[in-house]
Amino acid sequence: MAVVVETFDSTKITNGSIQVLGTDGNQVPGKPFGCIGSVEGETEIKEIIKICEGVETNKVSKPIKMNLTLSGHIQVNVLRDIFGLQNTTLKAGVYSYNVKSLPKEFTFTADVVDEFGDQTKLIAFPRVKATSGLKITISNNEDELAEIELELTAYPDTADNFYYEAIVSELADQTLANTWHTTFNYDLVKETVL
Repeated sequence: MAVVVETFDSTKITNGSIQVLGTDGNQVPGKPFGCIGSVEGETEIKEIIKICEGVETNKVSKPIKMNLTLSGHIQVNVLRDIFGLQNTTLKAGVYSYNVKSLPKEFTFTADVVDEFGDQTKLIAFPRVKATSGLKITISNNEDELAEIELELTAYPDTADNFYYEAIVSELADQTLANTWHTTFNYDLVKETVL
C-alpha cells in the first residue's frame, strides 16, 4: 500500500542541481547549483474570453509559462551556463559576456524539506531559461554576502508540464530519488504500460 502524505510544511530548500541542454541537443548530467536562498514561482495565465452582445459570458484561463525568481550563492560554472558566458576565442581561464551570449536552457531540480514531518519533496522545472541579463553587484560595506538573484522562465516540456514534484516517501519507484538531480526528464517519471 502506498504511503500518502497529507501535510507537508516547506521549511528548507536544498540540493539544487541544473542539467544543461548541450549544443548537440542532449541533456548534460546534472551538476550542483550552489547554496539556494529561495525559489519563488508564479504562473502566467492567458485568458480566453467569450463576449456575447457586449457581456462576458465565459472565460477560460490557461497557464502558458511560469516566472521564477531564484536566489542563492551559485557555482561559477552554473552561472556561466545560465547566462552563456563563453571562452571560445579567448585564452584559457578567460570568459566573456557579450552581445552574442545566449542563455542556455536547463532543467532545475531541488529538494524541499519538511523538518516538522521529516519528509523530502523532490521538485523539478524541466525547461528553464534566464529572462534577465547578467547582474553584478560587489560591495565592501556588507556584513553578509549578498545572494545572487536570477529571473527565470519555466516553459512546458514535451508533455506540456512546467513543474513536477514527488514526496520521496510516496514514491513506488525509489530509484527516481537517485536520478532526479542528474537525469531528470519526462521519460524518467512517466508511467510505462507493459
